[in-house]
Amino acid sequence: MSALDRLPSGRGDRALIAGVACLLVGGLFALTPLQANLPSALYVFVEVGITFVIYGMLVLGLDLQYGHTGLVNFGHVVFFAVGAYATAMLSAADPFAGIGLGYPWPLGLLVGVIAAALLGLVVSATSIRLRDDFLAIVTLATAEIFHSIFVNFEGVFGGNVGILGVPRPIAGLVGDADTRLIATILVLGGLTLITLAAVTRLTDAPYGRVLRAIRADELVTRSVGKSTIVYKTQAFVYGAALAGLAGGLFALYNGAVAPGFFTIQVTVTIWIGMLLGGAANHRAVLAGLAIIMGLRLVSRFGLSVTPVPGDVFAALRLVVVGLILIAVIRFRPAGIWGDPQELGVDQ
Repeated sequence: MSALDRLPSGRGDRALIAGVACLLVGGLFALTPLQANLPSALYVFVEVGITFVIYGMLVLGLDLQYGHTGLVNFGHVVFFAVGAYATAMLSAADPFAGIGLGYPWPLGLLVGVIAAALLGLVVSATSIRLRDDFLAIVTLATAEIFHSIFVNFEGVFGGNVGILGVPRPIAGLVGDADTRLIATILVLGGLTLITLAAVTRLTDAPYGRVLRAIRADELVTRSVGKSTIVYKTQAFVYGAALAGLAGGLFALYNGAVAPGFFTIQVTVTIWIGMLLGGAANHRAVLAGLAIIMGLRLVSRFGLSVTPVPGDVFAALRLVVVGLILIAVIRFRPAGIWGDPQELGVDQ
């Protein structure tokens, strides 16, 4: 059995239709004289929304690895970074620091996805047989190693400056700032919805049932003739490729990459979002991520009405997020929308 097994339709259809509709409307804004007027008060919401849809691909890939297969990956940000850097290095022109080859951006994006998938294959080939806690340490160490490489190899990766001059396809088509933001969130949101449709169909197929069987009891799954190592490797590589796609799109949206964009905080954010919403439920992990990013957005406005310095407020914000996570784990250990029976969690 493989991922090419017959993929059932159903729950992913609405996401696919919505994604295609978003792409078409976004394309109208980008390719025609159609313009949008965005109130200035909504700018920050749209910008956070763009970050959310990019991180949405990350959390969907992580949910495929952990939620469905039980692979503990604490270094998911490294695949995001590799996809972004590969895309930037292939497509950037006059990058000021580091390598910029100036090739067309679609080629850069494709190479970014392939590079992240290959790194996922290398990591899984050497570590997939490890126990959960050891796999977590290996992936975390991999992320830290690559972060150090990006910082210290200035001639290749641009050091702390990173790589500038990455083409911004939508910004190149749309001059008006309001229309550009609307087109960007529609196009990226459409791609995230199509990704949601794809992973939903994959995990609803017999292939997804094997992954969940591995998460529930690997020994039993192996005893019925399934090669659990192959399935775990495939799930790990698929998740890494999705992270690489998200990284490439992030580079093309941002116009630059730098090590500061790819810290462990990204991994922590998507892990909290996944656990908060409920692992093994694609829509729930997206909702959990939306809650976490919404809390961070709302807390920005809290600083102006709170009589404490900014550094104290930042610490308090982390405390609040931590307390919310503790409360969810205490009262909803499978996440807000998670299925305790499927995850094997005691209530």
